[in-house]
Amino acid sequence: MRITILLFSILLFLTHCTPKGAHGISAATETLVIPTEIPVTITPAFPAGVKDSLDLKIGQMIMIGLNDRTSLSVSDSVLRSDLATCKIGGIILFEKNLCKTNAKDSLKLFISDLQSASPVPLFMGIDEEGGKVHRLKEKAGFIKMPSAGYFGKLDNTDSTFIYSRNLAELMADLGFNINFAPCVDIAYNPQNTVVVKAERSYSANWEVVERQASAFIDGMHDKGIKCAIKHYPGHGSSAGDTHKGIADVTKQWKWEELFPYKDIISSGNCDAIISCHIINCRLDTTCLPSTLSKAVNTDMLRNILGFKGVLFSDDMQMFAISKHYGLENSIAMSINSGVDVLVFGNNVNEDDRITASEIHGYIRKAVEEGRISKERIDEAYKRIMILKKKDTRKRL
Repeated sequence: MRITILLFSILLFLTHCTPKGAHGISAATETLVIPTEIPVTITPAFPAGVKDSLDLKIGQMIMIGLNDRTSLSVSDSVLRSDLATCKIGGIILFEKNLCKTNAKDSLKLFISDLQSASPVPLFMGIDEEGGKVHRLKEKAGFIKMPSAGYFGKLDNTDSTFIYSRNLAELMADLGFNINFAPCVDIAYNPQNTVVVKAERSYSANWEVVERQASAFIDGMHDKGIKCAIKHYPGHGSSAGDTHKGIADVTKQWKWEELFPYKDIISSGNCDAIISCHIINCRLDTTCLPSTLSKAVNTDMLRNILGFKGVLFSDDMQMFAISKHYGLENSIAMSINSGVDVLVFGNNVNEDDRITASEIHGYIRKAVEEGRISKERIDEAYKRIMILKKKDTRKRL
């Protein structure tokens, strides 16, 4: 795919744009250094049931949701097998995974049991933005966390940092290690229901978004929680909801929607990014959803914005992907585009739910048939293991 002349012109602008970070430091003064080797040895031998290193590497690229499970019971034989044979690299939990009574202690035990069942430490993730996307609510015995919109209007980085740090302390105590937040979407479309009206965006001003998101990330990092910022390459100008179908932002999307990504990446503070399912024909002239687009995820994100970390997909079961591209095809396209971890939340009808073994089988088949290269698997695996070993507290 070709990057247009207009794209390169924006590169020149981004290269010379050095906005101030949340603490008044120029983002261009720091660079993210990624080790060339994986700084971890998993095991001296493959765990029982693991076929070979390719199986293990593919497994690290899979993150799943667990329906409405609230514990790891003896009857969960498929899940236990997938964990034991390293077919799962991460698990995302939702509010439905909380027990109605004694939620904190039961969730902590659940996460501990999941980690104990996996030979390789898992990404334990959750969407904890605050406001309407706040799983660990006060009513369940957890804590208050206002919305990004609230913090954006206040625009006090100290308040954002303190609230974020308190939330991160709770998350770390429960056993979570990665937060799928903050949103760095810019609130350009006031009628946007999925982001703007839900107050998931800090502001219509990209500098406020960058400043507040950076303070949120610092608070998470202070307690060892990694962050995956979203929704790349920008969902704040959209009119549609990718949970329900295709959302095309080509006409209304603005280049400034990339600025928070550029600044946070340049600061060295960007652990991971989540690619969304919007269509943006200004970035990909073939008009593929971003999660499936090499032009967006490799040419732009890696080669121009300089991102070296882990790229997560948004939920692959959202209708923008699942209804239009097919399961096997979308899995291969996403990985080939540059996505490192595929997320399947399983927030769908029972017949549409999927196991890690099924996803693993599709990826393995695509590799064996030459539709995904082993080099692409190795690349993703290295990024994942680097992030799993990263201690965010060393930056503070």
